[in-house]
Amino acid sequence: MAEIIAFPLRQHDIEDDEVDLLTAVDTAIRDLRDISCACLQEPVRRQAEECRAMLEKAFRASLD
Repeated sequence: MAEIIAFPLRQHDIEDDEVDLLTAVDTAIRDLRDISCACLQEPVRRQAEECRAMLEKAFRASLD
């Protein structure tokens, strides 16, 4: 069974009701980078890195 980790809300998450997709992806990329650096479990770290790489590729493509 997966362990669910509750991340604290950031101040901007509380104040903003809506966020555009590119901002959400950019934030997710930075969060995944932080998570993968802090994670000690190799499979989880690798999964976070793969997800981050996928989002970075999609983010760059949307800017072109």
